[in-house]
Amino acid sequence: MKQEISRRIALSPIAVGLIAAGLASVFIFVGVLRGNIPLNLQSLMIALLIGAGSWGVVAWAIAQAAADVEGEIVQLEELADE
Repeated sequence: MKQEISRRIALSPIAVGLIAAGLASVFIFVGVLRGNIPLNLQSLMIALLIGAGSWGVVAWAIAQAAADVEGEIVQLEELADE
């Protein structure tokens, strides 16, 4: 039952990375509107690449590691049940 609930709620690691990158993009646009970086295309693109890119990659990596561990735990439990 517990595994069934966690599988229903769980997001794929790519979705987690995209959500984190989206949130970082929102924070970057708020920073632009507050005047923390110059308002030109080059500054905006660099901020998005560094900010959203790094947040997305780090969140994806953590979610992927957690998914791998969960998969290994399920495999070990199945082997123990046999």
